[in-house]
Amino acid sequence: MTELPDGFTDDAFLGGRLRLRQPRAGHRAGHDAMLLAAATAARPGDRVADFGAGVGAAGLAVARRVPAVRIALIEIDEALAALARQNAASNAIPAEVIAIDVASGAATFAAAGLAPDSFDVVLMNPPFNESRRHRSSPDKSRETAHVATATTLQTWTRAARRILKTGGVLTLIWRADALAEVVAGLDRGFGSLTILPVHGTASAPANRVLVRAIKGGRAPTALCPGLMLNDESGLPTKQVQDILAGKGTLPLAKL
Repeated sequence: MTELPDGFTDDAFLGGRLRLRQPRAGHRAGHDAMLLAAATAARPGDRVADFGAGVGAAGLAVARRVPAVRIALIEIDEALAALARQNAASNAIPAEVIAIDVASGAATFAAAGLAPDSFDVVLMNPPFNESRRHRSSPDKSRETAHVATATTLQTWTRAARRILKTGGVLTLIWRADALAEVVAGLDRGFGSLTILPVHGTASAPANRVLVRAIKGGRAPTALCPGLMLNDESGLPTKQVQDILAGKGTLPLAKL
């Protein structure tokens, strides 16, 4: 990449196979984005939408893993959308970047090229921290990216349901202590849920869940063995090291 202006960093993901320019302050892509990408089931030729894409981390990581996917990066923040566009270009990954609020209505979505029943895959990392538990940030982009409202999950899953084809796949990451909200939010229009709890260590309760759902799916819900991020010494497990290096995927990525 060219010389960076002040306030930005150039960060390596997937063992250096994906490089992202992102703001030094505010919301920054990290492990959640790479776990989401590694859990996303996509096939060559699929049309894939990344809701709340930020600088493009999760969606571009999917595109780096799966050849010939058609990526649309959806981001409300115009500045982050511009960075996502730069990151796609600098990594030579064809991507459509759309600056739009996921909460927009069907007509606004369609006008932006996000027509109903037109995508094979949606992945999303919505704001999921509760405002009553989350200390307010003076950085409004960070606040928007991290703090959920009472309707965030319902709004985002409804938008995903609208643009997915029947049989299309939604993959999301959320707080483990609010799994019931996820299941309830996917009750209308989705089925065949597969849930992967994510633990800091084997002795700690799960703090994240990765969830895959199929539009129109009818299979029973499946619960996968938990993913341990770190061993008891606090070091990343071999499985997580491989995922972060772009050498592995998670069970949700296999349909």
